[in-house]
Amino acid sequence: MPLKLFRCDGFWHYRGTVGPPERRARLRGSTKLEATAKNKPTAARYTTEIEARYWKGYQDGPASILTFEAAGQKYLADGKSDLFLQPVREYLGNALVKDIKPSTIRDMATKLYGHCGNATKNRMGITPAQAVINLMAKFELCSPVRVERFEDDSEPKDPATMEWVNDLRTAPRTGEIFGTYALFMFLTGCRPTEALSIDPERDLDLTARTCIIRNKKVRGQHKGRRKAHLPEMLVTALANMPREEGRPLFWYRSYNVMKWPWDKAVERAKIQRLTPHCCRHGCATELLRRGVDVVTVGWLIDMTPEMVLETYGHALKDATLTNRLIDTDLTRALSEVAESTRKTGTY
Repeated sequence: MPLKLFRCDGFWHYRGTVGPPERRARLRGSTKLEATAKNKPTAARYTTEIEARYWKGYQDGPASILTFEAAGQKYLADGKSDLFLQPVREYLGNALVKDIKPSTIRDMATKLYGHCGNATKNRMGITPAQAVINLMAKFELCSPVRVERFEDDSEPKDPATMEWVNDLRTAPRTGEIFGTYALFMFLTGCRPTEALSIDPERDLDLTARTCIIRNKKVRGQHKGRRKAHLPEMLVTALANMPREEGRPLFWYRSYNVMKWPWDKAVERAKIQRLTPHCCRHGCATELLRRGVDVVTVGWLIDMTPEMVLETYGHALKDATLTNRLIDTDLTRALSEVAESTRKTGTY
């Protein structure tokens, strides 16, 4: 039965079965046009195009009809994150995926985020577009694409240290709030927005020294929810932190609203100006420098090992670090003998 129009909830809808006998498909949907006589010819043309597109896909393969918008819907239906995706979907829209070249994606990133740095163009433009197309390639609906990133022109951020966090905690007036906020991120690897969304009644358990950290946007290893351990120092700070009825745990719900008073607290503490994210940065960096392997660090802060290395794997530019290769009981004893021999001149 070919596609036919019918009225439903004040709009023209279509339904019917299309395709050859061995591959029949039942289609149903809305034309999003009001169910008026004036709109009926347009709605009929719309359904004709849908049917023609199905036949084209059957004869020429799925790549001949797959649009980026349809690919984006399949991507989300597969449970992938919608982070940064909507502007890309709106820009590429009904462009056929097979016609989207690496240069097309780079041009799109430049037009959408030309006012931003190259790191933003890569993260918010190229990454989501490439992820959608390559997932469709995995489903054998198109060919994969590889897009050359823009050269990262951003300056590396300094990670917060325990000393910096403690100095912030001593800042006049708001030091207890922002100092505890910084300590929480430094000792749990929590993202700034995740910390602001913590519900103390639902997520925080000081007796068990745990906190549920929820993430709605970024799909990390823990699929949006993880249980963080709270060291004793952090439990004490949270227990003694001033509370105000009607306010969340760290007083602010929005990162943008919190940023100005944060900067003022840092200024009053007379310490280096760092962003809240530098505390999470410091957590990962310090764990890596203390010898925790990259896989474990990724699990603790909810990132893939590859992202941990790319983002937090800073080089410690100290040529004497190679001494650690021989820093064992045996080599230390041999070194002491060699040093004694050198000083006494007896070889």
